[in-house]
Amino acid sequence: MNAATVDDLLTRELRDEQTGLVDVTGREYDYHWLCTTAWKSGNFLRHAGVRKGVTVGVVGDGPLALLAFLGTTLLEGQTRFDPPTDLADDDAFRALVAPVDELAEYDLPQGAQRVGYGDKPDSPDVHHFDAGVWTENPSFPPLSIDPDTTILTDGEQTVTHEGVLDAARGVVDDVGLEAGDRVVVRAPLSDPRTVAAGVIAPLLARGVIVLPNGDETPTEQGTYAVASESAASVPESTRIELESVTL
Repeated sequence: MNAATVDDLLTRELRDEQTGLVDVTGREYDYHWLCTTAWKSGNFLRHAGVRKGVTVGVVGDGPLALLAFLGTTLLEGQTRFDPPTDLADDDAFRALVAPVDELAEYDLPQGAQRVGYGDKPDSPDVHHFDAGVWTENPSFPPLSIDPDTTILTDGEQTVTHEGVLDAARGVVDDVGLEAGDRVVVRAPLSDPRTVAAGVIAPLLARGVIVLPNGDETPTEQGTYAVASESAASVPESTRIELESVTL
């Protein structure tokens, strides 16, 4: 797919009934749901002050965590998956999206917003991600994102839209990833290489992002698995090694 920035992977004409995501329960979500709900996530996070140049922390690796990442991306913000708990000195940090029962563990800079998912928050100062997203407008204004805009950070390295797409294209070419192929995420999303290989590469190829069920082997769940070279449980023939992803 010819995409200059990641939002090009979530456009209206790409919405269809083809499976794009499978969660840990085995539930399948199609590309229509994935695109539309990413737009709704962006619209909701805008209310929490997410915009170009800010950082959003995302805790977790389920569908809601991925939606928070995609929504942040549409707003030209950068995502840091599983950030440290002490973020008080990070002036660029604007919002934290995490399970409601984990939000209190984080020390945020003044003005940063807490966005909880899962159980309904008890505190009026916490935005409820689940409820907010589902009631948001299922459309998004036209975008014109510069490829040099940052999309990910791990606290040390920052990655641009152009960089993550180049890395994802390398994965697609190296393994011959095709439409419908399932890619199991077996490495932490806090590593930008995991996002490039396990999230962006399947989107580029019109494949399927698979969030792993620990009771099954990767080959039972998908065509490929993103994992470290040291992951003995993942057969080498189906493993997309983090070490081979260039960022």
